[in-house]
Amino acid sequence: MTIPAPAADDPHSIAIDVEGLTKSFGDTVVVKNLTMQVRRGLIYGFLGPNGSGKTTTIRMLCGLLTPDSGRGTCLGYDIRTDAAEIKRHVGYMTQRFSLYQDLSVRENLEFVARVYGLPDPRAAAREAITRLGLEGRAEQLAGALSGGWKQRLALGACTLPDPQLLLLDEPTAGVDPKARREFWNEIHALAAQGLTVLVSTHYMDEAERCHEIAYIAYGDLLAQGTVSEVIAASHLTTWTVSGPNLVALAETLSKRDGITMVAPFGTSLHVSGPDRAKVDAVIAEFRTDPALTFEPAEPSLEDVFIDLMGRAQGGAAPARPS
Repeated sequence: MTIPAPAADDPHSIAIDVEGLTKSFGDTVVVKNLTMQVRRGLIYGFLGPNGSGKTTTIRMLCGLLTPDSGRGTCLGYDIRTDAAEIKRHVGYMTQRFSLYQDLSVRENLEFVARVYGLPDPRAAAREAITRLGLEGRAEQLAGALSGGWKQRLALGACTLPDPQLLLLDEPTAGVDPKARREFWNEIHALAAQGLTVLVSTHYMDEAERCHEIAYIAYGDLLAQGTVSEVIAASHLTTWTVSGPNLVALAETLSKRDGITMVAPFGTSLHVSGPDRAKVDAVIAEFRTDPALTFEPAEPSLEDVFIDLMGRAQGGAAPARPS
């Protein structure tokens, strides 16, 4: 599969372009006035807590849900009027394994190939089995596969029709670290061939593997850009504190004005806030304690997201117990 990379000034270089998307279920607004762009050939990470609106957004992008308001295009097709056309060009991998548990790996892939009308379903299935390293499991029932192999099979199924865009909704939930790394290696290989990937995830290490990221909470898009851009835009001042009685110290610090995030990282605390003067003033109060060591630190992506969550909730994020 080779999709030519578009020129930077090519109007078709944008895979997803939405503005003002809003979606409610009953009285609950799940997505609020969301505006975002995803360029072709990128791995775009979509982050946020459970219930933040990520899945609803993905379903609107691929035509499975109609927004209440707003406009948008996916691969140049209108998300309101061209849903059928969008589905022909998009591979969608859901959170839950959605293939047939009582069919073998080969039978599942051949079935999917027939659904998409591929000219030679058996050959398409064989190629996918080889590409994904499933040769030794071709005749194994899908229901008997481990989580990592189910994930690999699902990825093979949704890339069979040679999509231009891959939508992955929490694809690595419940999968061990080795399987997650292998999955991401495959995603990067696909993106290198020109495939655009929008992936929702909870994992910070996965977010850092993406070319660009967006963070959504309670339906609002709070940040987007490269990882370094999102961290820089947070304007967080961060200190690392080590020493005894950190649980008590975390509780004390979290109540001080200007501190929006206190979280344990190993045997130390990360203490952050957006106002450098206020953060430094709080830290200065405790630096006289000889048992404590304070080091200035660069904010991590996790620091930024904890801070964003705290602001989205209308107050400082609470300190987390170690």
